Amino acid sequence: MLKQGGTALDAIEAAVRLLEDDPVFNAGIGSALTREGTAELDASVMNGATLAAGSVACVSCFQNPVTLARRVMEQSPHVMLVGQGAEAFGRAQGLPVVANERLVTAAARRDLETHRRSFGTVGAVAIDGQGTLAAATSTGGTTGKWPGRVGDSPLIGCGTYADDKKAAVSCTGLGEAIIRVTLARHAADLVGLGLDGFEAARQAVSTLQRAGGDAGLILVTPAGQLAWAFSTQRMSRAWVSDDSEGSGFGPDRA
Repeated sequence: MLKQGGTALDAIEAAVRLLEDDPVFNAGIGSALTREGTAELDASVMNGATLAAGSVACVSCFQNPVTLARRVMEQSPHVMLVGQGAEAFGRAQGLPVVANERLVTAAARRDLETHRRSFGTVGAVAIDGQGTLAAATSTGGTTGKWPGRVGDSPLIGCGTYADDKKAAVSCTGLGEAIIRVTLARHAADLVGLGLDGFEAARQAVSTLQRAGGDAGLILVTPAGQLAWAFSTQRMSRAWVSDDSEGSGFGPDRA
């Protein structure tokens, strides 16, 4: 999309939708399940040019909550909608509704039954030809969570942040720790202070030591630098730019 002149917002939404549709990832189909065996999804998007943002939490009948979050940003006066209110808004927007069972996979059921605690997030950041930054994040949360639990992914400044003067950031990891240090906004602020993208990412992730959790993040700067850091054993990532593309799992830890 970007190479064809598309916007950063369109690109990140498309990327995250692909990941939500893939049962391998903890987002959309294949999301981690609550203690009651249901899927409750969270997502957010942010436009770095205008600081407009939209997010949804605890939605159970939409396969692509990232699209619902964008609708909240563009078609409502609000930033965040949750639960039944978010679902009613999605229906009013004409977004396709799915049965919750469609979001549940056998692998997610096994994780819940065996008490295998898993968490994760999918996200995307981009800069387009106009210099606009954007970020999006989507997740099913943590296995065995209480129904109604909200992590960092739909919280602007925690799991997602974008500001054309600083950076676009998407985070993954233990949401409760990420929330405590407002990780995405912190990383963007460090770039705004003049730090290199990788150094900003590393310093931001290192603050999680105080909050007692592990996490990672991806970011892009206004100059187009792509960077990441993580304190976990690995973090899947992939990138594309004018002159390169690639993917990896490690060992670039914070």
